Amino acid sequence: MLGVYVSVPFCRAKCSFCNFASGVGTAGSIEAYVARLCAEIEAVGATAARLGAELPRRVDTLYLGGGTPSLLTPAQLKAIFAALRGVFAVEAAAEVTLEAAPGQIAGDVLETALRMGVNRVSLGVQSFVDAESAAVGRLHTARACVAEVRRLRAAGVARVGVDLIAGLPGQSAESWELSLDALEALVREGMVDHASVYMLEVDEDSRLGREVLAGGQRFHAHGVPAEEIAAELYARACMRLPAMGLAQYEISNFAAAGRVSRHNLKYWQRRPYVGFGLDAHSMLRVGEGAVRWANGDTLAEYMVDKDAGAFGGLRTGFSTTALRVLGRDENSEGITKVDEREAFEETVFLGLRMSEGVSLAGLRREWVREFEASARELVQAGLMTESEGRWGLTLGGRLVSNEVFGRLLETVAV
Repeated sequence: MLGVYVSVPFCRAKCSFCNFASGVGTAGSIEAYVARLCAEIEAVGATAARLGAELPRRVDTLYLGGGTPSLLTPAQLKAIFAALRGVFAVEAAAEVTLEAAPGQIAGDVLETALRMGVNRVSLGVQSFVDAESAAVGRLHTARACVAEVRRLRAAGVARVGVDLIAGLPGQSAESWELSLDALEALVREGMVDHASVYMLEVDEDSRLGREVLAGGQRFHAHGVPAEEIAAELYARACMRLPAMGLAQYEISNFAAAGRVSRHNLKYWQRRPYVGFGLDAHSMLRVGEGAVRWANGDTLAEYMVDKDAGAFGGLRTGFSTTALRVLGRDENSEGITKVDEREAFEETVFLGLRMSEGVSLAGLRREWVREFEASARELVQAGLMTESEGRWGLTLGGRLVSNEVFGRLLETVAV
């Protein structure tokens, strides 16, 4: 079955660390965006046909991300779900996730979301330490975050997850423990069943990242911990979260038993998914291979071609870093065709992100042999593990995963 992602790229305020295609929108721009989004959803059949791709119509995961999709009005939420259900058959037991910021889910929006089938909320906490939240432009306090989690559960949201970031300005080993303590209290109380822990990305795509790279002090850039410290904070989370009942199932994701994000698993297990909206990515099967694409990552680019389905400003469905690791270039249309050999590479690249690793039994042996020598070197270096025909990453390997993937896939490049 299919996974569906809907991008709602609007926020009340853009955090200094954010490197996503999102920003503050006016009421009029959001309304126009929703109309464009619904038109794209209705055109997805033509999009798939043009690509020669197989489009499953049964959907078992829906994910509204952003941005802050909880800022939509009830009418806008209803319009999006009506468009989706007009094209797809959404399973009764589907996992339906809404991303939200603490304190930014109005009562009527929450009520509408529940009626539309939302049964999971991913809450962008980032830190339970007020000074750290304020330093990056977050608008909530730790007390408000805890109250929001309890409010969501009391309203009938079956599952709540929280995001944390390691490496925020002013963060220390001591303050990180405070965030982990707050998370543990919510887990023990049965309020939270999922957590995502990300290391702060320092790059030119965020205001904070640019300031750090420039050696400046705006946005509290001078308070960003060294990479080594951020890595230690991540490693500490990898120790504490399983002990509190959230097992690590992917590099950045932890969940209680039976509570993994089914939607996110589709990405790592190469199951078909389609994305709608700004900067949304898609992958559909084409015979033994696949095709990947993504919408433009600027609002003007996405909105410009309102009559062309999903084909206004398409880009490749992999990030530039991933393409470089895989040794691929975008074609002129920004569409990545994936043949059987490349599907093997993706299976390795994506499968190693998961804690269960990659089973060699499911891979073509002649291609496995091409990277076995490199894999064994990485095992010796303490970056990978090998056990009962399955390759995986160690904690050290997860910290430098892109380098590990690059080393492995260099040996299988065509």
